[in-house]
Amino acid sequence: MKRHKVRIALLFGGRSAEHEVSLISASAIYKNIDKTRYNVTSIFIDKTGHWRRVASPLLTPEKLRSGPSSSFLPWEALSLLPRRVRADIYFPVLHGPYGEDGTIQGLLEMADVPYVGAGVLASAAGMDKAVMKVLFADRNLPIVRHRVFGEVEWKKCRKAILGLIGKEFPLPFFVKPANLGSSVGISKVKNRGYTERALARAFRYDRKVIVEEGIKGREIECSVLGNDEPRASLPGEVIPYREFYDYRDKYLDGKTRLRIPADLPASVIREVQRLAVEAYLAMECSGMARLDFFLEDGTGKLYVNEINTIPGFTEISMYPKLWGVSGIPFGRLVEELIRLGLERHRRKKRCLERLAR
Repeated sequence: MKRHKVRIALLFGGRSAEHEVSLISASAIYKNIDKTRYNVTSIFIDKTGHWRRVASPLLTPEKLRSGPSSSFLPWEALSLLPRRVRADIYFPVLHGPYGEDGTIQGLLEMADVPYVGAGVLASAAGMDKAVMKVLFADRNLPIVRHRVFGEVEWKKCRKAILGLIGKEFPLPFFVKPANLGSSVGISKVKNRGYTERALARAFRYDRKVIVEEGIKGREIECSVLGNDEPRASLPGEVIPYREFYDYRDKYLDGKTRLRIPADLPASVIREVQRLAVEAYLAMECSGMARLDFFLEDGTGKLYVNEINTIPGFTEISMYPKLWGVSGIPFGRLVEELIRLGLERHRRKKRCLERLAR
């Protein structure tokens, strides 16, 4: 008897500053997915937010952008795409705003279709570093000292904010947009005179900015996989080539070294894994996430830095590499994520059916 192939709709591209990273991640997933078990429909979202059905993410950017496209809004187009998409599950590989922040997840929830990864709440909270830290603190997870500033507040109280930062944060410290990933818009401030410029740079990307204490130590990352009973991979270590692991080194120069797995005592490995799972549960994640930590020199204290609900999925990305050394190769990891997405949707449907009785 011929086995039915699971139909996957791969969503990639998007409107965020991480558009190009999404193309690389989607290409890696497409190349590694088992075509004997899955039929893949590739849906490219361009930088203006228009959707286009394409042959695959492996096409050149020029070819991805060519041909008819449409908005997903029903009053702007008769259908989502020129041809109807039939999918058993949707696989969003959209890093950053308008993809990782709960927006696409909300659309898929409204359509009542299964999808891979975190739901609306976890995606939205995981994208917002300020909200994320509130949830981490509520779970009593160790986080670094930080302050959050809004754009209106910055424009009105610039001098007061600079004074507050100068008093509360020893050098060096970090200035980040609250809602962005891949280290876009982040500055490491080593000179007080650069503070205002760092804030202005971060505000170019978001209306809310977070200032964080700089921790001298090691950057540790851990991958988490699962729904209600998640499990953590072996941790890895990022050894930055520059001042910190920035966008250029992540995706262009590639001179930062990754130690996979990290050289850590067994007790520290267990604590990283425990904190990773705790943080994952605090955010009510499902499917996948990568947790980033600081391991402070001298004290040996671990700090939970942030969570990434759609982590980089390129063939050199930490998330799949950590699962590779933990016993789950890339192709099987993709299959497990699809299974988890289908499982989550089935459970939700059962709950709704019970409520309707």
